[in-house]
Parts: sequence; C-alpha cells; structure tokens
Amino acid sequence: MTPRSPLDDPDNSSFAWGRYKRLMRFMVVVTVIVVAVSLGLLYWRNGLVSIHFYIATGLGIGFAMMLMAGLMGLVFLSSGTGHDEAVDDRLGEDAKDLW
Repeated sequence: MTPRSPLDDPDNSSFAWGRYKRLMRFMVVVTVIVVAVSLGLLYWRNGLVSIHFYIATGLGIGFAMMLMAGLMGLVFLSSGTGHDEAVDDRLGEDAKDLW
C-alpha cells in the first residue's frame, strides 16, 4: 500500500500551496523587471529594429522564466512538504542494478 503523502492533510497542503503561490507572485514581478530591462537594453543598443522582434523577445524571455519558476517551484513544493519521501519505491535496491 502506498504511504500517505503529507499533502493529503488539508492544513499542510494549504500552507504548501500558499507558499508556492507567493513564490510565483514574486517570480512574476522579477520576470516583468527582467523583461523590461532586457527590452530597454536592446532598444538602447539597436534602436527600433522591428516591433515583432521586441514582442517575440519579451514573450520568449517571459515564458522561459515563468516556466522555469513554475517547475522549480513544484520541485521545492514536493521536496519541502515531504511528498518525495512518501513515494513507494517498488524497485528498491534492484534499481541500482539497472544502471
């Protein structure tokens, strides 16, 4: 039987998801600042190349940073709550033989 995850507890879960949402709000602010600075530096160095260039660059930087923040936030959430330790390792020591 699979052990219960600490995220099954509503209090523990709400605390962890609240911390994740706080992290994501912080990363949205950081991303907006980084995109603005990047676009400002590009405009300062190159002038107005094409509006499509600046749109694509801003969306690319923003999407990459938010994807990275979201995935790393989920890793921190899983590790910080003890959810990783609750996974049932059915292979155990046999998994080392596979590598």
